[in-house]
Amino acid sequence: MVAKFPEQSAESYQRGLGRRQIQMLAIGGTIGTGLFLGAGENIAKAGPGLILMYAVAGLALFFVMRALGELLMYRRTEGGFAGYAREFLGPFWGYATTWTYWIIWVTTGMAELTAAGTYIQKWWPGVEQWQTALAALLVLFVVNLISVSLFGELEFWFAAIKIAAIVMMILVGLGVLIFGFGDAGDTASVQNLWDHGGVFPEGYSATIMTLQMVMFAYLGVELVGVTASEAKDPERNIPRAINALPLRFALFYLGSLLVILAVVPWTAFKGGASPFVLAFDKIGIPGGADIVNFVVLTAALSSCNAGGLYATSRMLRTAGVNGDGPKVLGRLNGRGVPVLTVVISALVMGIGVVVNAVVPEKAFEYITSVSTGGALMVWTVILVAHMIYRRRAASGVLATSPYRMPWAPYSSWLVLVFFAFVTVTIAWGADTRVALYVMAAWGAVVAIGWPFVRRTSQEAEMKVAVESPSA
Repeated sequence: MVAKFPEQSAESYQRGLGRRQIQMLAIGGTIGTGLFLGAGENIAKAGPGLILMYAVAGLALFFVMRALGELLMYRRTEGGFAGYAREFLGPFWGYATTWTYWIIWVTTGMAELTAAGTYIQKWWPGVEQWQTALAALLVLFVVNLISVSLFGELEFWFAAIKIAAIVMMILVGLGVLIFGFGDAGDTASVQNLWDHGGVFPEGYSATIMTLQMVMFAYLGVELVGVTASEAKDPERNIPRAINALPLRFALFYLGSLLVILAVVPWTAFKGGASPFVLAFDKIGIPGGADIVNFVVLTAALSSCNAGGLYATSRMLRTAGVNGDGPKVLGRLNGRGVPVLTVVISALVMGIGVVVNAVVPEKAFEYITSVSTGGALMVWTVILVAHMIYRRRAASGVLATSPYRMPWAPYSSWLVLVFFAFVTVTIAWGADTRVALYVMAAWGAVVAIGWPFVRRTSQEAEMKVAVESPSA
């Protein structure tokens, strides 16, 4: 028997996100410090072969999004993929997915605040890192409290700046390659992609070991599923946003890295520095480093805005609505904003401000690996829920979605095998292995909390049944 869940709660979100904002959320959610900052260290480790890792990971995540899109078109549910986990895998997995996704983005938000504090110091070295982190958190907190429309508008412009910067980088790089202008004109060549030790200069294993940061760079693509409840005309806008992902991945990830590595040999890159900043410096564009630093700062704020506060507050509300947390978490104000959950997420993210004031050095590296481990779990849940839905739809138990995932279930199994392989690479790396320890500890916390949540949920259901007996 299929569990029935309301498509919307008694208090419903306002549909304040338009087509252009949904499109930009789909783009902006996948362009952050994982590309602007993390790619530099990966280039130094793997060379041009890194581009292949981005292509493979992008293809896998496109299939995940097609699976999620099919579920969203079948029936929109509270909490997006957390609702599908509850429906198709059971209440425990709905509960676990909700809280796991919340902790992923809370910790990622802390990392982005740390990054913002670092970037500001380029211009104002006298400003303490924690002060910038606190100021950024307060501004984004106020924006998320006002309305989803204002959130969407701010995220639209954040994403627009990131996209403009990448397009500018590609155009400038192509100009250097074709016309030979700038300080890098004499050495820029497509042959840089294979002349310095080949496409895989550090070997295949070194290239494969970059998968953890590559996957982190794509974290946020699933935000489209979280926004479905607040999107205008979702039947039209969400499939469009998902279908455009391959072109966006090809342009923003593969295109930018191809051009950068053709203009500047991979041997010039190093960890802890943005490849975009270095490329502009090598080309010799006046003020180029400052421009890119502004863009990287914007990327950090965008990620903190979209994932750190928006997604976490909506997931917390899902916990309240579905009985996976206190019922009070499900409340909305008159503008359709879950104020309490925004406040809670902001307060927990404030821990990142404290970390910035104490020991910020290793925080970003550890947090990204932890976030990747949690993201793999969430993406796996989406695929498994979709496979169960497909079986039930094929048997006639459920309605068939008008938006279909290609080559399912074979494509789903291939992606699941790929995710298992990525998990092995995380376990293999000494610097990233900590993520699995943290995720195991988190799993224990979730498991310990489940009996209490289940008891509360069952008591609430019995109370409703008593107060509203069926005819």
